[in-house]
Amino acid sequence: MRKITKKRDGIHLDRRSFLKGAALGLAGAAFPLKKAEASFWESFFQKHFKEMNDAEIKQVIGRLEQEYEEKYKIAIKVGNEKALPGVLFGYGLDLSRCIGCRRCEYACVDENNQSKDPQIHWISVLRFKKGEKWVDLENSEKYYNPELVPEPDYFYMPVQCQQCEDPPCVRACPTQATWKEPDGIVVVDYNWCIGCRYCMAACPYGARHFNWAEPGRKSEEINPQTHYLGNRPRYKGVVEKCTFCIQRTRNGRYPACVEACPVGARKFGNLLDPNSEIRYAIEHKRVFRLKEDLNTNPKFYYFFAYGV
Repeated sequence: MRKITKKRDGIHLDRRSFLKGAALGLAGAAFPLKKAEASFWESFFQKHFKEMNDAEIKQVIGRLEQEYEEKYKIAIKVGNEKALPGVLFGYGLDLSRCIGCRRCEYACVDENNQSKDPQIHWISVLRFKKGEKWVDLENSEKYYNPELVPEPDYFYMPVQCQQCEDPPCVRACPTQATWKEPDGIVVVDYNWCIGCRYCMAACPYGARHFNWAEPGRKSEEINPQTHYLGNRPRYKGVVEKCTFCIQRTRNGRYPACVEACPVGARKFGNLLDPNSEIRYAIEHKRVFRLKEDLNTNPKFYYFFAYGV
C-alpha cells in the first residue's frame, strides 16, 4: 500500500491507518465512542479480506460473531476454512432426472440464510415444454405449481451461479469485493461490497441478487454454522450469490441442494479427481454448459442420462 509522506515518531503510516486514526481521534475528542459506534468504524476501515493476516481475520470474525449474537440473540459461528489443496469443485445436473420439485431451492434458502421477506432465492427452477425452444432463460417459466410435478409434457432446469472459471462479475467489481478462490468458488465479501450492482449487470446467468431491504429472517430460522465468504447474515444494500455451500463443502460435505434432491439429479465433486462422480458424468454423459459462446467456462455441467 502506498505510504504517506508524514511520519509519526519516525514510523511511516499507510493511508488506511492514518485515516482510521484520524477518524477515531476526532470522534473520541468530541465524545467517547459507544460500543456500536466503535464497531461501525472498525468495519468501515476493515482491510480487504485477502490482505489480512490470520490474527486480523480472527479479530474481524470475533467482531462479527458478537454483532450477530446481539442482533439475532443466538450464537452464530463464522468460519474461515481455506480452500483445500488439489481441489477444484464442479457441479453436474441430470436434466433427465429432475422433477421440478424445488426441494433444492428450499434447502438452499434454509442452509444459506437467505432473506424470506423480501424473498431471495439463489436457485431458480425453470419449466420448459418438451419440443419447444427452451434456451431463452430470461423469458422462461419459473412460477408453476410444484405440487403438480412431474408433469408429462414438461421438463425442468434449475439455474444458479455457474461458478465460472473466467467470471465476468469479478472483472466488473470496482472494489474487488468479489473474486475466485483457488478451489473455483466465486465469493463475495459483504463488508467490501458497495452495492453498485455492476456484477449483476455483468453476470449472464442472473445468479446475483441484491438486498433492497434489510434481509428478513427470524432468529429461530438462522443457520448458525456459517462462513465469512458464504452464508453469514448479510446487510441491506449488498449483493449475494451461491457459493457451492462453502461452509459445507470445505468441510467434506455436499452442498445442501445435492443432499435435498429426492431423485439424485445433482452431482458434485472434485474436477481434478479422475475417480470423482462429477468427472464420470462429464466423461460419459451428453454434457453441455450454459451460454458456452461467452467463454466464461462454467464449472456447472448439465447432462442427460437418457432421452428427454
